[in-house]
Amino acid sequence: MKLEQLIAATEKELPGKRWTHTLGVMDTAVKLAQRFGADPEKAYLAALLHDYCKAWPVDKQAAVIRENGLPADLLDYDKELWHAHAGAWVAEHRLGVGDQEVLDAIRYHTSGREHMTLLDKVVCLADYIEPGRDFPAVHNIREIAEHSVEKALVAGFDSTIQFLLMQGKKIYPLTVLSRNRLIEELTKHR
Repeated sequence: MKLEQLIAATEKELPGKRWTHTLGVMDTAVKLAQRFGADPEKAYLAALLHDYCKAWPVDKQAAVIRENGLPADLLDYDKELWHAHAGAWVAEHRLGVGDQEVLDAIRYHTSGREHMTLLDKVVCLADYIEPGRDFPAVHNIREIAEHSVEKALVAGFDSTIQFLLMQGKKIYPLTVLSRNRLIEELTKHR
C-alpha cells in the first residue's frame, strides 16, 4: 500500500481519540528521529501503524497471536501488550509493509526488547511522551528525552513497572529485560 492508503486505513481502524494519539506519536517520532539520528521516514511509518490493532476486540487480537505463531506467552500477560504483536503481523501480511526494522518497532513499542534498535527506541519513547499523554511521570520523561533516548526510556519503563506493581498486575519479562539492557548501555557509555 502507498503511504496515503496506509494513513486512510489506519484512521479507519481507530476511534477519534486514538487517531489523535497516533498523530501525536507520528509527529513526536519524527522529531525524536531527527534529534537522535534515526530514519524519520521509518519512524513516521512505524508510528502511524503502531496502534493499528489497538481498538480491535481483545479476542480478535488474541486470535491473530494464536493463529500466526506469535509469542503465545503474551496471552498470559496484560492485554495492553497484544495489539503491538498483532499490529506488526497485520502490517506485514495485510498491509504489505516489508521493512523488518519498521515491523520490529511496531512489535516492541509496548514492551521494548533487549538490544533495541534506535528506531525501536524512538517509536517506543514517542508513544510515551506524545503531547496528548498525561500521567504523573510524563513531564520528567519529556525533559530527559531532550538529551537521551535511553535515559528517557528507562524512566518510561520505570513508570510502567511502578504502575503495574501498584495495580497488582504481572510484569511482562521482556519489559524488565529491556530496562536492564538500557541501563547496561548507559553504564558502558559513562
